[in-house]
Amino acid sequence: MVKLTPNPSFSLTIRVKLPNQAGMLAYVTQAIAAAGGNIGQIDLIERELKVLVRDITVDAFSAEHAEMIVSTVKALEDIKVLSVYDRTFNLHRGGKIKVQSKIPLRNQGDLAMAYTPGVGRICTAIAEDPAQVYSLTIKSNTVAIVTDGSAVLGLGNLGPEGALPVMEGKAMLFKEFAGIDAFPICLATQDTDAIVETVKNIAPVFGGVNLEDISAPRCFEIEARLQRELNIPIFHDDQHGTAIVSLAALFNALKLVRKSMDQVKIVINGAGAAGVAIARLLQKAGAKTIYMCDSKGILSHDRTDLNPQKREFAVNESGSLAVAMVGADVFMGVSAPGVLTPEMVRSMAKDPIVFAMANPIPEIQPELVAEDVAVMATGRSDYPNQINNVLAFPGIFRGALDCRAQTMTTSMYLEAAGAIASLIKPSDLDPEHIIPSAFDDRVATAVAAAVQRAARQDGVAGH
Repeated sequence: MVKLTPNPSFSLTIRVKLPNQAGMLAYVTQAIAAAGGNIGQIDLIERELKVLVRDITVDAFSAEHAEMIVSTVKALEDIKVLSVYDRTFNLHRGGKIKVQSKIPLRNQGDLAMAYTPGVGRICTAIAEDPAQVYSLTIKSNTVAIVTDGSAVLGLGNLGPEGALPVMEGKAMLFKEFAGIDAFPICLATQDTDAIVETVKNIAPVFGGVNLEDISAPRCFEIEARLQRELNIPIFHDDQHGTAIVSLAALFNALKLVRKSMDQVKIVINGAGAAGVAIARLLQKAGAKTIYMCDSKGILSHDRTDLNPQKREFAVNESGSLAVAMVGADVFMGVSAPGVLTPEMVRSMAKDPIVFAMANPIPEIQPELVAEDVAVMATGRSDYPNQINNVLAFPGIFRGALDCRAQTMTTSMYLEAAGAIASLIKPSDLDPEHIIPSAFDDRVATAVAAAVQRAARQDGVAGH
């Protein structure tokens, strides 16, 4: 049975009125703990002679669990629940981003320069020399985050409105981690041709395009066509961001177990956008033996249901994930909760590496194989070694924008992975520390520098 852990995604604040007596707060907190809630901050809001009002922050593991915790508190004798609010919904209320002017408009002169008539001189200068759009507008520091809402997180086809909160969050990460102004572009079409045309039509404003949450296999064609038809970098984060950070973590995990990339057997479960991109990048990094599995098992040559991306990784053997896992050195999961069993892990080679990256519930709970693996990583922040795309895409775009790259290349991805891995010093490398924290402020700078070097070596840098 999968153990569910309370987390901030289902965080609520319960405001309670309780008697001003010793032990009453403990009475409430014990009831919350007994209901499985994880208590965070407790604030005193109001104190009177006979009563207190307190805000108690609690993490649950689902919306239903949160409701159960609130019901438990409401049932307590002498305790009155005054209000309850969902902290995650509250954080999103009104949106998470805004547009802000960089210069003040204090008088008529400022207005005449920023807007008409002075702005006309700038328009003319750009029309005469289009390259000046980079120095005289926001283009040099602006990224479009484009989605059609067809593959939102692990939630499926939610459409453009349902995708917008994710794209707003992505824009926040661009700004906070790399100082890039990014904006959500959620398209009301899932037609490949229409998406390509729309992105081409809005491209003059942006220095780069981050494709997000577009379902496979359409995402491959959309990215490839935009790369060919535009002269700004196009980056599908679900593919390449995941691949870059996974490779960075694997570089360091292999150092720990003293195995080399070209000799290990790697099993990738999940053959969508992320799985295919991981496999492609691992091959470029020297991996020779890769078994990819989807929900029907190993991608084998005798299967007739494989799309071109899956056929690229077909092997002679066939069978289930359990068959693929026998003797494997590395498991990388970008698939579904609970599909990997302890028995499969125990069938792996000596000192196995397991990256169970399905979110929010991994392919296997780390606790189930703690004694059986040499290195364990997940996509979650509450376990060591979080494989998080935020380690890659801010620095990738920072470097690409700063050197005015005209496209993205595999060398840029490989160098980015190497830069991330290199931030863990050999003396600090251990099974629970193979990858930097998402909040390590060295990451974006190191990745950006590596990306610029690779872009120049590949001849795709604009200056």
